[in-house]
Amino acid sequence: MRHLTTFRVIDVVARTGSIRRAAESLALTPSAVQRRVSGFETEIGQQIFERLATGVRLNAAGELVVHHIREEFAGTERLRSRLSDLEGVRRGHVSIACSQALAPHFLPDEIAAYRADFPQVTFDVRVLDHLAAIDAVEDYSVDLALVYGVEDMPAIDIIAAVRQDIAMVVARDHPLAGAGEARLRHLLDYPLALPLRSFEGRRLLDRSMARKGFAVAPQLESNSFEFLKAYVARTDAVTIQIPVGAPDRGGDAPVVSVPIAERDLAPGMLTLRQLKGRTLSVAAARFADQIRATLQQRFAA
Repeated sequence: MRHLTTFRVIDVVARTGSIRRAAESLALTPSAVQRRVSGFETEIGQQIFERLATGVRLNAAGELVVHHIREEFAGTERLRSRLSDLEGVRRGHVSIACSQALAPHFLPDEIAAYRADFPQVTFDVRVLDHLAAIDAVEDYSVDLALVYGVEDMPAIDIIAAVRQDIAMVVARDHPLAGAGEARLRHLLDYPLALPLRSFEGRRLLDRSMARKGFAVAPQLESNSFEFLKAYVARTDAVTIQIPVGAPDRGGDAPVVSVPIAERDLAPGMLTLRQLKGRTLSVAAARFADQIRATLQQRFAA
């Protein structure tokens, strides 16, 4: 599989857009990277990169080549995983993109549980917004995406889907902390610290606010849910999050979550997705089965 070395070089050049940066990433000299690329172009009789003053960029032929290369990588990983299973050695690699809400607790717990049974399986976890996560699935950067708020896409299969009602998150001593359920009008009495409008939960909140004629500008916005929770823990502000990432009400965290009434704020969906038609490696397929079972057990009802 010597050709995979050249494929790896071309893939890194495509991702970085630079011979020099690719060389640094691969611990090679720029001339060695250039020889690999030029040799491949000579072999197939096509240039695959446009040479620019600022670096390189894939041309149309290059886009086809890189798509083939990433399919080849995925197929090789499946082969390795299946060969390992034949030997009775549960090896493999799983790459997954996830929304921020999954990063603090849910996904670490799932990976720890999986590796307790299969300690020789390695993982690559990327925290991305939902659209970037889907892009990573489509270009073979990851096997799976576990994301909140993505519409149906023809090229993507949904492995599992569970409903997620949005909750407000407040400091443990906040006046709303003991409420069994919050109404949107309750949020108007306090400063709002909200995720950016690119997040699905924020979009759902804004649409619901507009339907009710509420117009409230947030005091603070951030692309980090961990920052938002840390901020509301220190103030009387209110933020929002989906249950999979929200703090446990019975725990000892400095913040607690309170459900927002469904009649005020419609729920969204948390989905586990893969590229349509792609056969996952044994390790990735087994992990997807575990995630699906956990989601259904915890949230399907």
